[in-house]
Amino acid sequence: MVATSSTSQPRPAKVIHHLTWKQFEELDRSLEDIAGIKLIYLDGTVEVMPVSEEHEDFKVLFRRLLETYFEVFGIRFYGRGSATMGTEAIKARNEPDEAYNLEYKKPQPDLVVEITVTSGGVNKLEVYRRLGVSEVWFWEDGTLEIYHLRDRYEKITQSQLLPDFPIELFCRYMTYYDQYDAVREFRAALKR
Repeated sequence: MVATSSTSQPRPAKVIHHLTWKQFEELDRSLEDIAGIKLIYLDGTVEVMPVSEEHEDFKVLFRRLLETYFEVFGIRFYGRGSATMGTEAIKARNEPDEAYNLEYKKPQPDLVVEITVTSGGVNKLEVYRRLGVSEVWFWEDGTLEIYHLRDRYEKITQSQLLPDFPIELFCRYMTYYDQYDAVREFRAALKR
């Protein structure tokens, strides 16, 4: 069963330019009680992104499928969630949709996941490069794109962190309409 797209369109992200870190922190504090807002900061540019129900549905399914893969194959991982990452010193900050350490817990995640339903004007890869995140996975329009950090991020066709990860199978289950069935059937397919 494949998901059908929602009739409601996600609200576009707003981009604000030329904000100091202090102004950004003030903006962040002023919005902290408003649910469904995600802020990204890079070199004075702020992206204010509304988080839609569609975004959250994909985020939860992505997390459940990826963690099912980890569990089936006995890959030790530490879920870092969407904790804010970044500092004034590097002039960058973001809240990933999901983040993971593999093998053991480290100060920065090895893998960050971004679900893209709307996009704005901030280069998320540059934020993660400054943070030293090894891989960034983007889910957008039924496609998984993987970027691995060398001197800069390079788009790759297979994860360097998880070289046996079944991308095609994963993408098939990411488009399932029902989360429960998607996870159950993905687990069964992995065990075959």
